[in-house]
Amino acid sequence: MSKKFVYLFSEGNGKMRELLGGKGANLAEMTNLGLPVPQGFTITTEACTQYYEDGEKINDDIQAQIMEYIGKMEEIVGKKFGDLENPLLVSVRSGARASMPGMMDTILNLGLNEEVVEVMAKKSGNPRWAYDCYRRFIQMYSDVVMEVGKKYFEELIDAMKEKKGVTMDTELTADDLKELAEQFKAEYKEKIGQDFPSDPKEQLMGAVKAVFRSWDNPRANVYRRMNDIPYSWGTAVNVQMMAFGNMGETSGTGVAFTRNPATGEKKLFGEFLMNAQGEDVVAGVRTPQTIDQLAEVMPDCYNQFVEICHTLENHYRDMQDMEFTIEDKKLYMLQTRNGKRTAAAALKIACDLVDEGMISEKEAVLMIDPRTLDSLLHPQFDAAALKKAAPIASALAASPGAACGKIVFTADDAKEWAEKGEKVVLVRLETSPEDIEGMVAAQGILTVRGGMTSHAAVVARGMGTCCVSGCGEIKMDEENKQFELGGKVYHEGDYISLDGSTGAIYGEAIPTVEASISGEFGRIMAWADKYRALKVRTNADNPRDAKQARSFGAEGIGLCRTEHMFFEADRIPAIREMICSDTVEQREKALAKLLPMQQGDFEAMYEAMEGNPITIRFLDPPLHEFVPTDEADIELLAKDMNKSVADIKAIISSLHEFNPMMGHRGCRLAVTYPEIAAMQTRAVMQAALAVKAKHPDWDMVPEIMIPLVGEVKELAYVKSVVVETADAVLAEAGSDMQYKVGTMIEIPRAALTADEIAKEAEFFSFGTNDLTQMTFGFSRDDAGKFLDAYYDKKIYENDPFAKLDQVGVGKLVKMAAELGRSTRPDLKLGICGEHGGDPSSVEFCHKVGLNYVSCSPFRVPIARLAAAQAALKD
Repeated sequence: MSKKFVYLFSEGNGKMRELLGGKGANLAEMTNLGLPVPQGFTITTEACTQYYEDGEKINDDIQAQIMEYIGKMEEIVGKKFGDLENPLLVSVRSGARASMPGMMDTILNLGLNEEVVEVMAKKSGNPRWAYDCYRRFIQMYSDVVMEVGKKYFEELIDAMKEKKGVTMDTELTADDLKELAEQFKAEYKEKIGQDFPSDPKEQLMGAVKAVFRSWDNPRANVYRRMNDIPYSWGTAVNVQMMAFGNMGETSGTGVAFTRNPATGEKKLFGEFLMNAQGEDVVAGVRTPQTIDQLAEVMPDCYNQFVEICHTLENHYRDMQDMEFTIEDKKLYMLQTRNGKRTAAAALKIACDLVDEGMISEKEAVLMIDPRTLDSLLHPQFDAAALKKAAPIASALAASPGAACGKIVFTADDAKEWAEKGEKVVLVRLETSPEDIEGMVAAQGILTVRGGMTSHAAVVARGMGTCCVSGCGEIKMDEENKQFELGGKVYHEGDYISLDGSTGAIYGEAIPTVEASISGEFGRIMAWADKYRALKVRTNADNPRDAKQARSFGAEGIGLCRTEHMFFEADRIPAIREMICSDTVEQREKALAKLLPMQQGDFEAMYEAMEGNPITIRFLDPPLHEFVPTDEADIELLAKDMNKSVADIKAIISSLHEFNPMMGHRGCRLAVTYPEIAAMQTRAVMQAALAVKAKHPDWDMVPEIMIPLVGEVKELAYVKSVVVETADAVLAEAGSDMQYKVGTMIEIPRAALTADEIAKEAEFFSFGTNDLTQMTFGFSRDDAGKFLDAYYDKKIYENDPFAKLDQVGVGKLVKMAAELGRSTRPDLKLGICGEHGGDPSSVEFCHKVGLNYVSCSPFRVPIARLAAAQAALKD
């Protein structure tokens, strides 16, 4: 028996997401619940994977199964493909196991040809509808399957409307649409060189292939990288009998959510259009009516729909996002899925569902995507500035937050300007999935067309980017990169501000302020803290960041980089003096100037962290980073040091390195100049003693971290300097304070010899930024030049600096953890690379038994939630 690649909706269920994709599994589940679902079948994700394995071909076995299931579907629905009595028309839609709104392709009305459209026109007594379906099908099939651009067809429609003196598509007559269909086919033949296919089965195979192909289109690849969706998953294809929303004023189509996806309010939220097909609502080509207006237009359908919403939400125990069509007063459900929502809505919905007794606290913690919390911690407008500003217009508040930036009109410009450090707002007629990279780069998005469920709105909400949509008052002039609004012309580069929470648009720059957090945030975080095992620390080098992280729940500092404190204007002369010294005595004299400054820094950090642990990393970067490059600065340094300019230049050039990342840095500096380590140790210990004297109840245990160790003997040497100095300071103060000396594991050799290193180190902190560079053998600063080529060729699916490479770097981390603890069972283990705030990397850290993760302050809540989810998944 060959593998089963095709399932009827009645053969599947909601647990088969991996095989049937999210949409297919939910269609099967709705069928099992007895809801009005137009019947059909799903071609599995395994068929997609097979298609790519077979060199982008649908093999004979899969083709035969599709043909067999067409027959089964024809029996169920009592209609036949290409039949002149009772023709079957279908929609073909993608459906991966993770929701990817608008990233892949859809085709409606498949099965139409010259003969079938005539039959439909006669049988229905509604030729306008039949020809509208036909022209839409030719347009979509040409675009999606044959890759003839949409714009050619849109130009033909606009020309027809102009010729007939009408403004709306719906005002075109049956004859106009019939003529358009002919023009479309001629356009197709001109572009493709052959006639538009008339055999429905040939059309279907072309469409299935196109959906499989769209899994690998650039916009899907970008979306997958952003959302951690593996390429290997593939997409399923759903073939479903058409339900027609465009048969006249008793038909329509809509999209709705069981709760408000922007605020979480428990109230039906959505939109519909009468006499329209699904893509009209989602693409936002016409501006729709709100769902509650359906109660007036079609009360029976509305009441049935409300009933179905309750059924689905109670069944899935989560907010649902549903698509429906009404065909001549009969309601059909086309899909349901757990709805995309803003972070604020996610927290409210989770808390409400717990309060309603629908889910447990643990389930509430698991249902929130940690990455979305980012958007809660992001800016709002400054209230005083906002009061003074008057909006020039308002439109739909599609995705909350505040954005201020310079106007750009294309996704490419948004990306380009943002790379130069400009803050931009992307203004478009409507966004399409091709715009994804520009949307990522923009501070905010403003569209002329489209409702709350348009592409721009859904994608912006998912990314946490501010978006205002459907501002029909804008007179757009894309060609000249300008638009008119409220009687004023705005050009590319002019400032504009958007309020995604109210829909207000301001024709000026309004300053933004950091976000404040709601009560639901506190509840979810308290539940997360209850279930997580990993501690969460922060990476902070100044009291401001430390306090910020503390307010977000950080339980200590996992990485305080001391060199960041040396770059300030009052300190850089002393460090330069130290670098240019000829003798140990001269160096010690320069370091003595730095000592009180370092001590003051550490005292301020200890105060900010209120007695929580701080891991202080000793000087790491190569010394050339501190020396002057400016001629005037060099002259000043020469004067201060009583040396000639030539001498100073000679010292500077002697510090030049061919590969500074692997050069004279980290513990190598302390081996060469032990007096640096001695000064830093004295500063740490004196600061801890001073703060302990003020706060006797705080448990002060300084943690001193020696960076870039690759050999146990270097650690032993630097540690001896640290211990000798620290013990001397404690003896002077008559204190019995405990302290720890540990190291960063960031060189592969350190990971491989971690059992040896643990004889000296009392803790390990994995510096996964450098460990990733050293393991892959490429520099983080240069990798951007070639990583795109690696993504395109599927060599890498993610940036290894953003998401921990668990196969290679992860193996080193796991090995080092096991080896280290074999020597020292109570060895404390943490991670302090950027990966500490990435949810999948946090889960990995939990699995390998680390004690804590450390990340930048704004990622602390993300790490807390991710740590709880990792513990609950165990």
